Amino acid sequence: MTIDCFHCGEVVPKGINLTTNIDSITQPMCCIGCQAVAQTIVDNNLTDYYRFRSAPAQKGELLVPEQLQRNEILDDENLQNEFTYYHDGFKETILTIEGISCSACAWLIEMQVSKFAGINKVNVNATTQRATVQWQESAVKLSEILSLIDKIGYHALPFKASTAEESNKKQTKNFIKRLGISGILMMQVMMIAFGLYFGAFADMAEHNLLYLRWASFFLTVPIVTYGAFPFYKSAFFALKARQLSMDVPVSIAISLAFIASAWATFTQQGEVYFESVSMFTFLLLIGKFLEFRARTRAADVSANLLKLMPMTATKIDNGVECFIAATHLKADDIILVKPGETIPADSEIVTGSSQINEAMLSGEQLPLNKTAHDTIYAGTINGDGNLTAKVSHSNQESFLSQLIRLSENAQSHKPKLAKLSDKIAQYFVALILFVTSLTAIYWSQHLPEEAFWITLSVLVVTCPCALSLATPTALTCATTRLNREGILIKSAHVLETMPEIDSIAFDKTGTLTTGEFTIAEVKTYGEFADNNAKEGQQRVLAIASALEAHSAHPLAKAFNPFRDFNQMTTEVVVVPGAGISGKVNEQHYRIGKSSWLLNNDNASGHSAQCVLLQDDKLIAEFYLHDGLRDDAKELIEFLHNEAIETTMLSGDHLSGCNKLQTQLKLDNVQANLSAQDKVNAIKELQESHTVAMIGDGVNDTPVLGAAHLSIAMGSGTDIAKNGADVILLNNKLNCVRTLRQVSQQTNRIIKQNYLWAFGYNAIVLPLAVMGYIAPYMAVVGMSASSILVVSNSLRLLKK
Repeated sequence: MTIDCFHCGEVVPKGINLTTNIDSITQPMCCIGCQAVAQTIVDNNLTDYYRFRSAPAQKGELLVPEQLQRNEILDDENLQNEFTYYHDGFKETILTIEGISCSACAWLIEMQVSKFAGINKVNVNATTQRATVQWQESAVKLSEILSLIDKIGYHALPFKASTAEESNKKQTKNFIKRLGISGILMMQVMMIAFGLYFGAFADMAEHNLLYLRWASFFLTVPIVTYGAFPFYKSAFFALKARQLSMDVPVSIAISLAFIASAWATFTQQGEVYFESVSMFTFLLLIGKFLEFRARTRAADVSANLLKLMPMTATKIDNGVECFIAATHLKADDIILVKPGETIPADSEIVTGSSQINEAMLSGEQLPLNKTAHDTIYAGTINGDGNLTAKVSHSNQESFLSQLIRLSENAQSHKPKLAKLSDKIAQYFVALILFVTSLTAIYWSQHLPEEAFWITLSVLVVTCPCALSLATPTALTCATTRLNREGILIKSAHVLETMPEIDSIAFDKTGTLTTGEFTIAEVKTYGEFADNNAKEGQQRVLAIASALEAHSAHPLAKAFNPFRDFNQMTTEVVVVPGAGISGKVNEQHYRIGKSSWLLNNDNASGHSAQCVLLQDDKLIAEFYLHDGLRDDAKELIEFLHNEAIETTMLSGDHLSGCNKLQTQLKLDNVQANLSAQDKVNAIKELQESHTVAMIGDGVNDTPVLGAAHLSIAMGSGTDIAKNGADVILLNNKLNCVRTLRQVSQQTNRIIKQNYLWAFGYNAIVLPLAVMGYIAPYMAVVGMSASSILVVSNSLRLLKK
């Protein structure tokens, strides 16, 4: 009986006994090439490839090298569906990139990848070590992008929470190995050096002293090769791409110090400084490791969000329950969510009710009551009820996935100050090398025996690592803090613009108020009031609810309890910010604002929020009650203390707006506004102010787009949230206060970081050139400078 190769499908030759364990099953392989490729797929957690493939793979030996094979596997469309999505006609994904040590690395990757044909956008975040790449699918493949990144010295993979965590663990282990080996050997070298310095070996024969030098040489070799390898690698690929990174002067310093000491050992002339090279490299590694740990801490949040996604889901197929991978759920699938389970996809409840914990999305710990037709989100936790739900869309389009992508985009944005500093940093490295050359020339003529070490100190002490970390660490920490508070930043400019805001405009319904209307009073007219008033009220409520069922406005929800499905509606037209017209049981009706439906003379006598007309005849008035948000008054008081002007722009009747004005003490109130009126009001404010707009409804979409900064309530309509710069996921107005304070603190910290980075280099460069800073002091200063900048940014994570 013949056995087919699981990878390529060809017959396994007799005498070949090669296998690979795939998904806990031992599969036969026909050759070493297929086995190597299959093992690569397993090692990279890509075994879904075998489930989705439509034909056997090519033979392994045709796909060498393995790195290329690994990249080509990711071009499989079924596999890509798990980590890519379409945006504005382009394909987009988030990549995890190993090997990034500073912003210069991020800049190098951006520069090289953006030159590639078919790339629309690439943003690299040095802090989280992730890149957002957008490309034209017909012009370039994902495998080609990954191979390009590999060629410039970095290792890229599609971002997954598990992959990111494993990558961080792997890098941490590598750091610890390098630190352990370098630290132990450095101590041995230092022991020998101290003995020589303090005369412990003064009576020793010359050949024994030479032996100690050679011992120091051999002990230092692993430190400057294995320990310092990351610096050489980064510098090599930067120079290969004709760029200057932060690791170039560091690599030159280590190499020159070691070569000079080795030459003195070989020729038995001059002094050796193996202890300085060893300590120099070890301290550099400590600084890099502490910096890496700090950056990892800030980057863990979005990875942890993805880990909220369950691995499996219970799908109901033709009445039968079956377990499938959560990533395989598609729109319109029916799923069962049992008590205590994590919801596997954004869905709409079909049957059942329960309390849902959405703390991981909104920061709000109190569970929310959800019942039929309510939306539940992937990653949230079901409480005490069984739910049957209909999947709204795939996991790649889930609210949680969008939140992570938007956070990545916001973090990778560079403010104007950061863009300027990136340019300065590139030229600064060149300036360091130029100043170092002049220093070497000068001291070699005036103090030859110290010239080398003074030059070395200049190279090290001025490395602009702190400068490159000033912005990305602060932005990452700020975005992480805001996400934790239930504030989702969608646009990159938010943290820059918010501190400049001096005027905020509010919508009324659903923003300053809860938007949870109840019908307080109904007045009927004409035939509906002639006979039985109670019956007439029931009839007009049924007609009104049939029309309002076509609206997403908060007012419409008040009519839901009165819905009568015997009332058939046709020819319905929704006029944003005004009302609805249509036929109910073949009779024409209009419902909406009195200012829209009644002429000016009649409208002035009506204070109802909503009126109903049969043809052109008034038949009912509806008076609705809407409660004030608990934190609205507190926010307005805070804004007044900040000297921020407050304005309410509402489509509601003036009497209701004046009542709210009395409670909140707003600076300005404008009522009876259409969507266009609101836009005009915002434009007028913008003539003298930097304006933010806070809203929640469909009719707020144009005005949200017109403002300098737009904020949508999490309970608002999808179209409002799509157009906003910020979404308040937990529906708390006080989050505006938090956003203001965090954005102000972020800008202060970025400026503090730059002040320190520029000030430090301005102070130490002259001192190093004059010979007042020893090489070990230079290393300590450079490392401490970078750690200080990162630690300062980490303050943003604290409340």
